[in-house]
Amino acid sequence: MSAPARVSANGWGWRYAGRRLPAVSDVSFTIEPGERVLLLGASGAGKSTLLAALAGVLGDAEEGERTGSLLVDGATPESRRGDIGLVLQDPDAGVVLSKVGDDVAFGCENLAVPAEQIPGRVAEAMEAVGLDVPLDRPTKALSGGQKQRLALAGVLAMRPGLLLLDEPTANLDPQGVRDVRDSVARVLDGTGATLVVVEHRTEVWVDLLTRVIVLAADGGLLADGTPAEVFGAHRDELADAGVWVPHHDVELSVLGGMVAADAVLETHDLSVSRDRRTPVQSHLDLDVPRGMATVITGPNGAGKSTLALTLAGLLPELAGAVESAPDLAGRSGRRPSRWTSRELLTRIGTVFQEPEHQFLSRTLRDELAVGPRALGMSAGQVEAIVDDLLERLQLAPLGLANPFTLSGGQKRRLSVATVLAASPQVMVLDEPTFGQDRRGWIGIVELLQNEIAAGRTVIAVSHDDQVIRHLGGQRLELDAMGVR
Repeated sequence: MSAPARVSANGWGWRYAGRRLPAVSDVSFTIEPGERVLLLGASGAGKSTLLAALAGVLGDAEEGERTGSLLVDGATPESRRGDIGLVLQDPDAGVVLSKVGDDVAFGCENLAVPAEQIPGRVAEAMEAVGLDVPLDRPTKALSGGQKQRLALAGVLAMRPGLLLLDEPTANLDPQGVRDVRDSVARVLDGTGATLVVVEHRTEVWVDLLTRVIVLAADGGLLADGTPAEVFGAHRDELADAGVWVPHHDVELSVLGGMVAADAVLETHDLSVSRDRRTPVQSHLDLDVPRGMATVITGPNGAGKSTLALTLAGLLPELAGAVESAPDLAGRSGRRPSRWTSRELLTRIGTVFQEPEHQFLSRTLRDELAVGPRALGMSAGQVEAIVDDLLERLQLAPLGLANPFTLSGGQKRRLSVATVLAASPQVMVLDEPTFGQDRRGWIGIVELLQNEIAAGRTVIAVSHDDQVIRHLGGQRLELDAMGVR
């Protein structure tokens, strides 16, 4: 077990290669061994970049340019990797091996933990995060939320002296959020490890933490102190900067609940599956009402994303059928799974759980232009749509940046914007507000409300109670028994 680590930054900054402005600049602080720090800041302020630097995985001079110094126990993070555990924002990026048990054990094996101790550590870590699956379960069969628990379990099994968590509960159901938060608390109580966590769910973590550091969007620190000091003295300033402040509600209209409407999509005795063999939900008879929101909720692993992708026509039905309303039908008929990509473009647009899975271009501007260009719009029309979306989602300064260099929250906003650019009649969004600061969250929810007001249909997978509340419409709650 590693001793609790000390972290120091002195004027530290980082600029990614190919980017004009730094991702982080002029950051100075000292974190003493055993401190528990919540790292906050607006989306794009550099939180994930700082965590990657602390873990020693940011890259060399070819990847970017650094300034100042950043040390862990007086040494460079690259030289202390065995004492540092990092849970990445993207759960897929943390999966290494094909079986769950092997993946959790991977870090321990690399640290030369005695072989007889590893099975106990694996079992303890999986129980701590609530990952109740067989050790031989294929990692590719896990849901996004289960992969997030898997990544955390692998790090906890290493028992690092510095624990770095980047949005560790972003894709988890409410019970999963509590499980992960409680498991981290138990690990810290048992090991005394130093913690730095990036998390927009401040209310969940605030009573576990001893300190809050807020990165300013234009460099340096916006605030640094105890949770009471930071959230008390800087409450309105932080909210204006995009930080989620505990018990500080957003001022945004709430759409109404379910009303009578014809169905734009229907399912008939539908069974859905990722591998085309094993059903995760069966015998579903559902209606998706036109011109309102349908929000799909439920625990991790219940099949929410699989159902959403099947409704979107991107996964074939295992059994039964998904059918569109006659006026939405393509040349291939009313079954979206049989439509061509061009037919889907204007009918059903999809935002994936992992934003990177839908990026095609080298700049944000080109990415947003893909749909409009495919629809044959003029150059002027394309330019107007791209400019509008970049401005509305606070991405205008990054128009020429590579989409893959964005922060997690910025990637999510871009992925939503790429679908909006083509103006499909139905939009299917998997965790549309994942990783969003306060301003980004409001921007996305307002955009979706506007789409609903314009008569379009929104299908959203979400664990966010405020998304469910503000979008209104109908709620479909999945569990092992089906829809409730």
